[in-house]
Amino acid sequence: MLLVCDIGNSNIVFGIYDGSELLTSWRLTSRLNATVDEYLVMAGTLLDRQDGHGRISDAIISSVVPPLLPKLRSVILQLTGAEPLVVGPGTKTGLDIQYEDPRQVGADRIVNAVAAIERHGPPLIAVDFGTATTFDVVLAPNVYLGGIIIPGITISLDSLVSRTAKLPKVELSHVERIVGRNTSESIRSGMLNGTGALVDELVDRICEEQQIEPTVLATGGFAELVRDYSRRIQFVEPDLTLHGLRLIWERNK
Repeated sequence: MLLVCDIGNSNIVFGIYDGSELLTSWRLTSRLNATVDEYLVMAGTLLDRQDGHGRISDAIISSVVPPLLPKLRSVILQLTGAEPLVVGPGTKTGLDIQYEDPRQVGADRIVNAVAAIERHGPPLIAVDFGTATTFDVVLAPNVYLGGIIIPGITISLDSLVSRTAKLPKVELSHVERIVGRNTSESIRSGMLNGTGALVDELVDRICEEQQIEPTVLATGGFAELVRDYSRRIQFVEPDLTLHGLRLIWERNK
């Protein structure tokens, strides 16, 4: 079996694959000051719960948090005995990366593009609602053109609350109307309707610039919630990054 691991700025996501089937997945909070031993206990406990010890023969990691990469690499090696493949320069992805400096593209964005091509085919736009909200544009047959990066929903919400005297922190949940009738509803409407409108307008502008009509898919923690406020998002793929990691491992094994 294959252990996949995506290290993000907010969360570390693990998944276990048996062939092409995702058996299970779980998340840990990304903490720069956590020690290898702490992650070893947390990941080991979850791996035990999934009865994964002794059955994992291979592993792969993508990371956008350089200080955490050696820690999780050590954790995986100690727990499974497998030296993980790390997605980076020289890794076979099957993509023609058109970024001016391909080394500047986050590993998670490349992994998402690989999975999106396999599941939907180009042209496509993958929107990832993570710590940052990213748009990745993929053209036929396998061209990673580039994308857009903006502050993520949580960052925007935290900034709004921290820089105002009276606005409260709210938990994002569905709103039934655009015009809020109280402060909490107004903030939630602004974040959700505003994000949905932003997605739609940026997708429209990408389509106009590139002369394409792409498939638009969303992933990341807020993808399911935002979909109801966007007319452009067609698919939500919660396990897109994990799926991409499996595909990249298969191309490099």
